[in-house]
Amino acid sequence: MRYHNITKDDMLNGDGLRVVLWVAGCSHCCKDCHNPITWDPNGGLPFDTAAKNEVFEELEKDYISGITFSGGDPLHIANAYDVTELAKEIRAKFPNKTIWLYTGYTWEEIRHLEVVKYLDVLVDGEFEVDKKDQNLHWKGSSNQRVIDVKRTLREGEVRLHEEDCEVS
Repeated sequence: MRYHNITKDDMLNGDGLRVVLWVAGCSHCCKDCHNPITWDPNGGLPFDTAAKNEVFEELEKDYISGITFSGGDPLHIANAYDVTELAKEIRAKFPNKTIWLYTGYTWEEIRHLEVVKYLDVLVDGEFEVDKKDQNLHWKGSSNQRVIDVKRTLREGEVRLHEEDCEVS
């Protein structure tokens, strides 16, 4: 797996202060994507031990709520295995931290993947510029869903994160 950046103290890509791992590789190529530099799976840097240690050092901080996988697409064929293994390790080592993942795939396409059982929130679906709305919470276009993964798995139908909350 390759990555472009590790953002620390991020407040834009999930609840609380987060670490964000921006992976390289995306085949969705959404029109007007905010991050096309991450599409090339050969771009960025190798995700090596030093990068992993950097992520873990951030997650050890009490004020960090968790990690968000974004990109690129964390479920691109070049990333899916490594992201799954990393999410598994993070879930075991930091059970109180939340794990969010942004993907262009829909819940229905990826719900069977192993990585899903380690996630708290999944933001699914391709970015569609004609449905872009800057007032949306945690997502760029209205077709995307911010899914409460644990509740969705437990109840057997898609449940949205914050669906019972008033979001302004």
